[in-house]
Amino acid sequence: MPALLKRNPRRLLAVASIYVAALLSPAVFASDPVIVPEAASGFSDSKVVHAKSAMAVTANPYATAAADKILRAGGSAIDAGIAAQLVLGLVEPQSSGIGGGAFMLYWDAKQKQLSSWDGRETAPQAADESYFLKADNTAMGFFEAVIGGHSVGVPGVIAMLEDSHKKFGTLPWADLFAPAIALADKGFYISPRLHTLLVKMPKVAVNPEIKRYFFDRSGKPKAIGTRLKNPAYAATLKTIARHGSAAFYKGEIAKDIVKAVATDPNRAGQLSAKDLANYQAKQRPPVCATFRVYMVCGAPPPSSGGTTVIAILKMIEAAEAKGANSNKADFYHTFIEASRLAFADRNTYVADPDFVDVPTPGLVNSAYLTQRAKLIDPKKRAVSVEAGSPPAAPKHAMSNSPELPSTSHFSIVDAAGNVLSMTTSIETAFGSRIFVGGFLLNNQLTDFSFTPKNSDGSKIANRIQAGKRPRSSMSPIIVFKNDQPVLAIGSPGGARIIDYVAGSLYHILAEDDDIATAISAGHVIAMSDTTELEAGRFTDEIKSQLKERGHQFTEGAQTSGLHGILIKASGLEGAADPRREGQALGF
Repeated sequence: MPALLKRNPRRLLAVASIYVAALLSPAVFASDPVIVPEAASGFSDSKVVHAKSAMAVTANPYATAAADKILRAGGSAIDAGIAAQLVLGLVEPQSSGIGGGAFMLYWDAKQKQLSSWDGRETAPQAADESYFLKADNTAMGFFEAVIGGHSVGVPGVIAMLEDSHKKFGTLPWADLFAPAIALADKGFYISPRLHTLLVKMPKVAVNPEIKRYFFDRSGKPKAIGTRLKNPAYAATLKTIARHGSAAFYKGEIAKDIVKAVATDPNRAGQLSAKDLANYQAKQRPPVCATFRVYMVCGAPPPSSGGTTVIAILKMIEAAEAKGANSNKADFYHTFIEASRLAFADRNTYVADPDFVDVPTPGLVNSAYLTQRAKLIDPKKRAVSVEAGSPPAAPKHAMSNSPELPSTSHFSIVDAAGNVLSMTTSIETAFGSRIFVGGFLLNNQLTDFSFTPKNSDGSKIANRIQAGKRPRSSMSPIIVFKNDQPVLAIGSPGGARIIDYVAGSLYHILAEDDDIATAISAGHVIAMSDTTELEAGRFTDEIKSQLKERGHQFTEGAQTSGLHGILIKASGLEGAADPRREGQALGF
């Protein structure tokens, strides 16, 4: 058992009181004027962990320990990632699990080949463009749509993991389930973060099953340090371990999912047995582009992470070539403006490429981004930004689809040099609030635009359609130098993921920060007209200089969960984000 979680529950409760007290201040949430995101849970130290052969960095010590065990047994990075995901679904259920979806990059060291895997959820066949419209043709409110079966898409994690294991796994499929099954049977200690989210997130105990599992008889969230057992999850995992993904998509588990969605007392959904049976994970070409001496690779659409992170970095690079960024305030100004421009393109063009034409190569084209960077005035904030016209761009309407930061990221390197970077999510904290088979179902359908058309009648690229995958901001990244991987990184955080990852990449690749320093650095978020600065992380001088350039910003906590591994000739250097409860382990 991880050392953090061997502690006496009473002592764990006392230690955790520091976190809970911090959450009662007004600045506990990342700034969002409309939606309450996943709560913050303090800020601890992040230190670089060194290893010679293999390493795993995940969002929870239990999950890191499971991955480490698999790596030490000779498992591949894929094997370790499967074990980590299954444990995360138990101990960090609010963020990810087998009821959700994921994007993954994998470097096969032997074949010297990078693959990208799409395990994103799909909309039911019964869905149409009016799915999130009310009788008066106006859009539903966010939580009106989230809570219940109406928001559930077909989960993709299990299919993606099984497909990738068939190609890259070394240990037997069933062996990878053992750590999570044992933990579910024996129980784990509720962490400060899980307890905090049970306290702070709205409308969690809305179904009997979720209420019985997470709350005591008086209706209060179970205390920090409580040993929580999940025999239903153990049974689910045993079935999938024996029978593979078919048990999830076509067996009794599938029947239970369909029934839970159809009979949800809050808002029933239209997910069918056929929707589950027809689900397929996909391999798509990764999106890659140069930044300085590196090649940065990310997940392609329907994730907007790869294209938007790369666009930000390349616009900063182009601006710097013209003499920008002589000091920190210059850099933050350039970062904000590059992010605003990149998000304008992202909101306009990125959606499921099986349904709409996405100009993926154009969005990361060097010549195009050099032209976009010329729109950045080094001394003044642009009053407004609009989407550009990347090569081969179709005409689409802009869509600001809501996206919440209940997600998880892990990075793994195995002893053979294989590298995994995987971001996984159920969308908002506790997803749809449907708890079936010991796991939570996603609410990823709310990542679609709630309205299908713009005011001028033009179609929105990210509108919901039957079988379509919603746009995502998940940004698993692997960076290469001289055709060899040098960094794996990613983060949770909803649409803020993009700026979390882009900022950390800049600190590591351009400023040569060590990985712990880079992921601990203060976050700057600029997704549209609103700029956010991480509270307490910027000097008055920096803030004053940004205001002089015309920037208006809010300040608040940011809930990134950056987990990364630097790969050097001397060995591996990993770190976990100090804003969450992650851990890096290696040997």
